[in-house]
Amino acid sequence: MPVDALNLDRLDLAILRELQRDARASLNDISAKVGLTASPCWTRIKRMEESGVIEGYTVRLNPEKVGYRDIVIVQVTLDSHSDEALERFGRELELIPEVQEAFLVSGEYDYYLRIAVTDTRDYERLLREKLYKIPGIRHSKSSIVLRQLKRGELPLSSR
Repeated sequence: MPVDALNLDRLDLAILRELQRDARASLNDISAKVGLTASPCWTRIKRMEESGVIEGYTVRLNPEKVGYRDIVIVQVTLDSHSDEALERFGRELELIPEVQEAFLVSGEYDYYLRIAVTDTRDYERLLREKLYKIPGIRHSKSSIVLRQLKRGELPLSSR
């Protein structure tokens, strides 16, 4: 766990674990669980927000309950690996809201994409109208997720 450079101690990590579990937890609840009073707990949270350790707060939605019944993992190979091509591809992906995550990876493919769609017809539409219109894609391979087995949090330990 690369936290040494950030100088996070066991209390910081405990606070982060609590926030990962429930970002809506009250300051009093977090403070009680980590063994601090509210004021020093708040100071630590603000420091971690300002330093970028905490990037923001969000809500985790159930994709199926809001109409996204299928998740597709797409592996993509580009024609070129120039900085310009990689940056252009990344900018184009930003314009496709169904692309939930994109990873530049080593190995046989250049990118792994996690895409949320309503069904296979919606995925076909996304391919034709959006993904395959991005210049420079040489090859892609799609896998439809049958079931998500784990949805994790970062493994923060107090070493």
